[in-house]
Amino acid sequence: MKILFIGDRARVEKYKPDTEYAKNTEYLVIPINASADEVIAAGKDAEVVVVDAICPFTRYEIEHIPKLKLIHSEGVAFNKIDIQAAKEKGIYVCNQKGANAIAVAEQTILLMLALLRHLLHGYENVKAGHQIETKTYLMSHGIYELNEMKVGLIGFGDIGKEVARLLVPFAPEVHYYQRHRLSKQEEKQYHATYLALDDLLKSCNIISMHVPVTSETVGMCDSVFFEKMQDQAYFINTARGEIVVNPALVEALQSGKLAGVGLDTLAPEPVQKNNPLLNLPLDLQQKIIVSPHISGCTSGFFHRAYQTIWENTQRIAKGEKPVHVVNAL
Repeated sequence: MKILFIGDRARVEKYKPDTEYAKNTEYLVIPINASADEVIAAGKDAEVVVVDAICPFTRYEIEHIPKLKLIHSEGVAFNKIDIQAAKEKGIYVCNQKGANAIAVAEQTILLMLALLRHLLHGYENVKAGHQIETKTYLMSHGIYELNEMKVGLIGFGDIGKEVARLLVPFAPEVHYYQRHRLSKQEEKQYHATYLALDDLLKSCNIISMHVPVTSETVGMCDSVFFEKMQDQAYFINTARGEIVVNPALVEALQSGKLAGVGLDTLAPEPVQKNNPLLNLPLDLQQKIIVSPHISGCTSGFFHRAYQTIWENTQRIAKGEKPVHVVNAL
């Protein structure tokens, strides 16, 4: 058994589990900017390829690595992998379902609180010597507690449910939207009630995105979406940048529709300096917080993820089916 990792060598080494199988299995690491032909050359004997979630893995590579049995996303996302090509060749594609839920949920709560408490605005103004003026302004402008909010979670999978669980001690009113409503017992468990999407957008003053990237969700947060939101609501996206139409979000900020925006992810990635969300007027910069797509990148996540990768690799070696298969094999 030989494994090809397309990603960061330091990460692969750091999170490799301390098992006899991992110690005695051959593997090779190449960077994510390797060309397709370099990937094929490195993987000529590989039965497993592990791919950084932001790295494309195409039909061309799949068709030219002859021994391939498993393609494993290092993360939860797998939209950069050609799962149809893999399915046609009988190759499993797996992801890290649920492994990042607590990590992303914590970042989501962080962004909510940072916006409600004007964290960056306050810090910059204190640094500039305007502490008292800023405090006076914010007290009259409004500093809100989470328990005053109605929080709407769009997407209620592993991460959305974990956000709902973490929100319980803060005691906001929590609603969710997904294609299929949960049972009343499950809703009670997560202290969340279902609303249709338009009703959720209209009635909640914090909207938090937790949907995967699919053909249906790419660009779903467009001008119509933002127009349906409550005036002076907050928008949080710890899902993927591709679900947001950047000019529409800029316009929602410029028009005053949104009170604040918290983003862990922007598209396209890698993010460039000319991204419109990074070039807002000074007054609007105080209303937006952007973190570098790290919500799911905790050490806890990587320990869980690499445990799954190596266990799935061992299952393949034994002729067994791996867990978290996403291409219906």
